[in-house]
Amino acid sequence: MKIDEVDTDYETVKIDKVGTLDPFTGAILFKDEKVEFVMSGFSSEVAGFISDFLEGKRESPPTIYRLVEQICEENEIFLVKVKVYESGGIFRANLYFTGKKDMMFRNFRASDAIALATYYNIPILVRKSLLKKNQNK
Repeated sequence: MKIDEVDTDYETVKIDKVGTLDPFTGAILFKDEKVEFVMSGFSSEVAGFISDFLEGKRESPPTIYRLVEQICEENEIFLVKVKVYESGGIFRANLYFTGKKDMMFRNFRASDAIALATYYNIPILVRKSLLKKNQNK
């Protein structure tokens, strides 16, 4: 599948809320008028980064995110979307880059992929089988 092709197994979602369940565990609620998806079980530190990025605070991203940024700049590529799915009971993500050539990197931590997507303000897609109908509509 090419990067710009629509994958009908995934739906684009927006972050509704980011928070922590306890001092160590982060959580995200993705929600729109039709569906919702809760993801937790990742570090509260990453939840803090995502929250900062949503508020436009991008001046001091973590080193690993700056590494991705530098690699993209040096190679004239751009992160254009991430796809979140479940594998073996944990959330994973594929990262899609385009530029001089199209590239996809598979099976990365979903929380970091979502943080990068938030940092770059790019689409986050979630496998439809993980989405639940929004009970409020």
